[in-house]
Amino acid sequence: MIEINIAKDFAETPGARLYSDGPKSGQEFFDVMLKGKFSEALEGKTKLKIILDGTDGFPSSFLNEAFRRLAETFGQDIAWNNLFLISNEVPKYIQKIKEAIYETQK
Repeated sequence: MIEINIAKDFAETPGARLYSDGPKSGQEFFDVMLKGKFSEALEGKTKLKIILDGTDGFPSSFLNEAFRRLAETFGQDIAWNNLFLISNEVPKYIQKIKEAIYETQK
């Protein structure tokens, strides 16, 4: 399994939605980490494990931007079915990610 620990590998304090909103945005996370690691997991026929614990929290726009882009790039079901999300500290983040992935179906 491929793994991203957001707090250790990207930022302890994730930013907002876009590059223009400041550093460590959801857009930046998708561009520099999520897209490549997800592709690597798919190629290896495994899931991408994402550890959400250990950060100072997530702006909803960060999660929405990163995972909406993932769904737009790879397809909603492929995105959702190939993630293994860990969020023991704030379990609702998993639901927020699912909502972001399936947002365009509303």
